[in-house]
Amino acid sequence: MSTGILLLHGSSGIPDLERARTLAAHGYDVLAPKWFDERVSEIPLESFPLDELAARNDRLAVMGTSFGAEAALLLGTVDDRIDVVVAQAPSAYVWGWIEDGVQTSHWSWRGEPLPFVPFDLDWRPTDDPPSYVDSYRYRLRKYPAEAAAAQIPVEQVKGALVVIAGGDDKVWPSVEFAEQIALRRGSLETRTMIDAQAGHRIVFPGEQPKAGGQTMARGGSEQADRAFGAQIWPDLLRTLAG
Repeated sequence: MSTGILLLHGSSGIPDLERARTLAAHGYDVLAPKWFDERVSEIPLESFPLDELAARNDRLAVMGTSFGAEAALLLGTVDDRIDVVVAQAPSAYVWGWIEDGVQTSHWSWRGEPLPFVPFDLDWRPTDDPPSYVDSYRYRLRKYPAEAAAAQIPVEQVKGALVVIAGGDDKVWPSVEFAEQIALRRGSLETRTMIDAQAGHRIVFPGEQPKAGGQTMARGGSEQADRAFGAQIWPDLLRTLAG
């Protein structure tokens, strides 16, 4: 039985090619597309190449990191063919983007933008390099009605769900999001993997720490991020294998 994996990078815009090669070496059919360029608003969920993977595999998995985890979770809610969703540094919400001075959703489905949590245009970081974790918490408090509407309906993910989060994440509160996701899932098959010392970017065996993207604090350390990745890698492979 073959498994195809759609591997989605985060906001750096750089495909996770080392991770793709490592997964391919374990026998998986991996697509790691560059799935956005400059425009990251109202990206159609239909635009991800799941049909291509489904045409040549018996099982489907989607793995995403950060912004890509947001996409992976949403894809799991709209495509029943997906057997496994792996969300690293996940979000429990859909977030907004500013396009031509207008706030809009990151995503659309069947031509309609998904509800999103807006930006607070007055918020400014106080550290250098900037961390944004408090900005996300603040936005949830400031826009409670929008946040309620923008929660990702993870209970609609039919397959297994794995959420991976570092307690020292400085980008957004991924542990809080992972716990919210697990709570919303209830008795559905969900595995939560958390490490207090790891940051936003986990390093799995065979990878180098990811570089690139906007300058910001991401938390963790190479040692902690590598140790967490090595610890959970065998369990992750077993979940992907079904």
